[in-house]
Amino acid sequence: MSRVINPDSAGKERSRLVKSIVLCIRGMAKTSAITPETKDMAAFIVLALDSIAAGIDASVAAWEKRGYWVKADKFRMEWMWAGQMAEKMKAAVLQDDWASIAMFMPQIASRLGNVVVSDNHRLGKPWAGAYALLALHRRL
Repeated sequence: MSRVINPDSAGKERSRLVKSIVLCIRGMAKTSAITPETKDMAAFIVLALDSIAAGIDASVAAWEKRGYWVKADKFRMEWMWAGQMAEKMKAAVLQDDWASIAMFMPQIASRLGNVVVSDNHRLGKPWAGAYALLALHRRL
């Protein structure tokens, strides 16, 4: 019997989300007014950071299983900011505090500065409808 390989691992999902966040930051930097698409982009960043933070334990499970505790802890510490930033930014997005959101963007961009997204990406617009989804999460 052969191995079962999961093509949608937590690492690939994290990579896709990080690239999408970079696209959102680029898009928000180009706009001068707050539009529904801008709100969707900000909400998507919150949801993506929250999803990244939730997937960290799945990523380090294999390392912990083999006893690589230091490597697992280092990875957790490296991505700890994602969950913290998601909480701060979620409050700002839901309260329409665009001054705070504008302050969070350079912080996020500095963490993701080494991410390269080509102009010919196939990510589309993953932020479409994210503000409504974030508002729905708020009610739950």
